[in-house]
Amino acid sequence: MGLKYCRLSDKRQRKLLEYFVLEVTARAAADLMEIQANTAALFYRKVRIIIAKKLETEAFEFTGEIELDESYFGGIRKGKRGRGAAGKVPVFGILKRGGKVYTQIIDNTKTDTLMPIIRQKIKPDSVVYTDSFRSYNALDVSEFKHYRINHSELFADKKNHINGIENFWNQAKRVLRKYNGIPVKHFYLFLKECEFRFNYGSHKKQFITLKKWANL
Repeated sequence: MGLKYCRLSDKRQRKLLEYFVLEVTARAAADLMEIQANTAALFYRKVRIIIAKKLETEAFEFTGEIELDESYFGGIRKGKRGRGAAGKVPVFGILKRGGKVYTQIIDNTKTDTLMPIIRQKIKPDSVVYTDSFRSYNALDVSEFKHYRINHSELFADKKNHINGIENFWNQAKRVLRKYNGIPVKHFYLFLKECEFRFNYGSHKKQFITLKKWANL
């Protein structure tokens, strides 16, 4: 795949890639490297496109102990928060404990929307953990072993919790917060960036992986 039509030298591209991995904004990286801000922004966008395309080709199924949850991303607005919040982008997440996370932007959080994704991404007989949201009721009579935690009463009961996926949501929102608002049409690329950062662990591993994907 690689980075195409970039006028920067390979050395400068690697340096800019290093700043990307370290979560330095494109504007700050441009200032540090004394290049045009638009040049850095375009480079970052190309990296995000590479990440999204690579993650799309990772056709793996989740098995074992799996956590499911949805979250809402978007600007701060007055009124209802959480599920059903106006002006937010709903995202569904699947996390294998001790493993990777998968995210998908969804139209709504209804059972008919979530169950096809669950069946596509998770192997039968896996153990799935959710909160008490009604859309997960169908899991009680499915091919999965289903446990739910009632957050109005407690957040964890031994192995019955969704702390892993909730930790991912917190991490993703921390990463995205510094951009002070992301246009909806670009949100998918930023979401996949967060997925990549979670799945590929350390900055060193992220940098090595992205250098390979970008052919640098």
